[in-house]
Amino acid sequence: MIRYVLRRLGQAAVVLWGAITLSFVIVQLTPGDPARLMVMGGEGGDAGAADDAQIAAIRAEMGLDQPVVLQYVSYLWRVLTLDWGTAYSQQRQEVSAVIGDNLGATVELGVTSLVIMTVLGIAFALGSVLLPTRWLRSAFQGISVIGIAVPSFVMAILLLQVFSFRLGWFPAFGAGDLRSVLLPAITIALLGAGTLSQVFARSIREVSTEGYVEVAHARGLGPAKVVLTHVLRNASLPVYTIVGMLVGGVVSGAAIIEIIFGRPGVGQLYVEAVGARDFPLIQALIVLTGGLYVLVTLIVDLTYPLIDPRVISPAASGRSAR
Repeated sequence: MIRYVLRRLGQAAVVLWGAITLSFVIVQLTPGDPARLMVMGGEGGDAGAADDAQIAAIRAEMGLDQPVVLQYVSYLWRVLTLDWGTAYSQQRQEVSAVIGDNLGATVELGVTSLVIMTVLGIAFALGSVLLPTRWLRSAFQGISVIGIAVPSFVMAILLLQVFSFRLGWFPAFGAGDLRSVLLPAITIALLGAGTLSQVFARSIREVSTEGYVEVAHARGLGPAKVVLTHVLRNASLPVYTIVGMLVGGVVSGAAIIEIIFGRPGVGQLYVEAVGARDFPLIQALIVLTGGLYVLVTLIVDLTYPLIDPRVISPAASGRSAR
């Protein structure tokens, strides 16, 4: 168990280091002078407004006046100490303060969409397996396929048209009460729910062919009771893993959805930072997104042995199977 935990912690550290390095390389590969681009971006792209003293100050603050190796070491230290510098596109506030002001709205949207995604994914999977008639099972399978096939921005426009503009059930734009977060959360959740449903349904069918399931059927248990009492636990293992992987899709989908629904958040902030070429803010958001994905994946990896102890000792599970 100790080796397993240490291995997963090492893998998480490598992935996080890769995200940090990527955020540093982006600045290095930017054509032209990043400091000058930031000044021009903050002044609406007017090259004549680029003050040499201001550019020199930005270069010194970001360490761009040092050799690349020293820049990298200095950047790693700033990341470790959470010293992200100044967000020039946000009235020169501290980057950490700007992200802190917007993070809550994104977390609210992300958590809500993950809950809806999990509930819908499980419901679609169980419906496609347990419903009594073939056409009903096919209908549930078709709904999950639509969730995968339709792009999130198209789904957002359709949901807005129906539930906001026509029915008036949800506000179309902005953030506030629970109603304002449900429609964008459903939009993000539908894509993940389709994937989750497909994986879960396939896992249920595979586990249903195991010998102990056939024994349960032979004892006279109905199909629904067999699935709910004997199949679900083992069939849910791939689902547990894929929910962690879908967190990345939730984070990336939030950027588009926050713009369409006019919501504040990290996704909206990222788009603004890219448009203004605010490199300190862009770097911080890349590391934040990568760190969140690493954290969720690490939690899934560390808790997976509690559900399936065979991942720690596959040799032992192989002997027990024989």
